[in-house]
Amino acid sequence: MNPLLSSLHPYPFERLRALMQNLTPNPAYRPISLGMGEPKHATPPLVKQALMDNLGGLASYPATAGEPALREAITRWMHRRYGLSLNAATQVLPVNGSREALFALAQTVIDPTRHGAVVVCPNPFYQIYEGAALLAGAQTAFVNSDPARNFASDWLSVPEATWAKTQLLFVCSPGNPTGAVMPLSEWKLLFDLSDHHGFVIASDECYSEIYFRDEPPLGSLQAAAQLGRADFKNLVAFTSLSKRSNVPGMRSGFVAGDASVLKQFLLYRTYHGSAMSPTVQQASIAAWNDEAHVVDNRAQYRRKFEQVTPLLAEVMDVQLPDAGFYLWADVSQVTAEGDDIAFARGLLHQYNVAVLPGSLLARDAHGVNPGAGRIRLALVADAPECLEAAKRIVSYCADLQKGAAQVTSLRTVTTETP
Repeated sequence: MNPLLSSLHPYPFERLRALMQNLTPNPAYRPISLGMGEPKHATPPLVKQALMDNLGGLASYPATAGEPALREAITRWMHRRYGLSLNAATQVLPVNGSREALFALAQTVIDPTRHGAVVVCPNPFYQIYEGAALLAGAQTAFVNSDPARNFASDWLSVPEATWAKTQLLFVCSPGNPTGAVMPLSEWKLLFDLSDHHGFVIASDECYSEIYFRDEPPLGSLQAAAQLGRADFKNLVAFTSLSKRSNVPGMRSGFVAGDASVLKQFLLYRTYHGSAMSPTVQQASIAAWNDEAHVVDNRAQYRRKFEQVTPLLAEVMDVQLPDAGFYLWADVSQVTAEGDDIAFARGLLHQYNVAVLPGSLLARDAHGVNPGAGRIRLALVADAPECLEAAKRIVSYCADLQKGAAQVTSLRTVTTETP
């Protein structure tokens, strides 16, 4: 067996299941899950119709590069969304969802024969970054987010010696789980570092179409163009239909950017066997060509966040993110010793609401686990269910505060009793 498999860490949901296996949820409440980031809004009818209208595509082998019509639909969307004019033949490539593509790019880019190859990742992070790095034969270096700076990653904390060995940098904007969007100044810093050290930047942007500010999030290729980097040197962006169009089961997205990197990525994928079904390609064209369903989807999320965020803010430190469908809530002042796992276990046991402990989404780095004391809440269900979950969380926090007050009172009485 590949010895590198032994270096993999259990996925967060595997660890969560192990932590919850001996726990019995309160049967008085119907179960609600805010744990997994799986879109629950309805799939647009136009996508379903396109799938049914193109079932004949199942009889054909697909080309790894995708059909020209799909690549052209993607470039048109990139122009509408970011004002970019990409070459459909060389600068975009359809992929079977961003997850497999993020993993595969690391296998393409990393040269394990270079001693001490490093992949730099944000912390907390989407776990596929770490697994991709380890199975490519690289080491991982984690960069903690800073809550005082809107959860921006502290790139300046990375030693020069680490950057010198870096071959790939994963970034996520809008961030998972923080919802933070990287500004132009942060992109300039990373581009300068990439130019100096020669590493590739993989920009995960699958939450780009769910946002709450007046302006849509800045994309990596958009930032590069604004900084005069029209060739997108050493930059590859990843986008998916899963969140944008509520089709996670369709496994459809694309990568775009540096044509020289994509040429090698296409070569890898040709042997990897990652071609997208012609039927899915046609449904993807329908999705990329339509924006009305995306506007409606975003409005649904906005309404949920408008209802849920103020309610939770009464009992914990939580703020509306820049984008994405997660709330990154601080429960360190709510639970004894700020234990996010204890909070999640107690919430499931007493109120049958599942959330993801933040410490499972991060690694100890520089003496700190930046996810400790936080929980990730995925507001993916419909508004009434999310609101019901929020009300139960408020009740649970009230129970915790009442219990803490009783303990304090008992300690006071014990101390004062002669």
